Amino acid sequence: MRDYGIDLFTRWTALWNGDLDLVDEIMAPEFTLRYAQPGASDFDEIRDRAGLAAKIDKFRAERPGLEYSAQGVPVVEMADARSGIVARPYGARIVQDGIVVRDLSGTDILRFENGQIVEVWSVSGGAEGRSFYA
Repeated sequence: MRDYGIDLFTRWTALWNGDLDLVDEIMAPEFTLRYAQPGASDFDEIRDRAGLAAKIDKFRAERPGLEYSAQGVPVVEMADARSGIVARPYGARIVQDGIVVRDLSGTDILRFENGQIVEVWSVSGGAEGRSFYA
């Protein structure tokens, strides 16, 4: 069961890395986003898959070279095989011309039911933040 939560977080990270087809697979038809980083309040208004995919696509277009990765040890609590919570630190690195321009970290918590994400809490320092590991 724990592996399901970890794999879901991996797919969430891939979604943010531009694999927008995952939105229909991992996101519930309706969900709640709660973003606490500076400048991210417009994410809180998104409630549907198409809106999230469009926002991620625009976000990535504005930040060329952005790559997300899972970091640290995941914390997984599950009620059954496909419902629970997974929390994990993540890294956000921007590389341009082979040079790391920014190296940031944050933490995402995903609540999922019936195998799909229904609620997300996300916290980072935003563009002025720092990495947990650098």
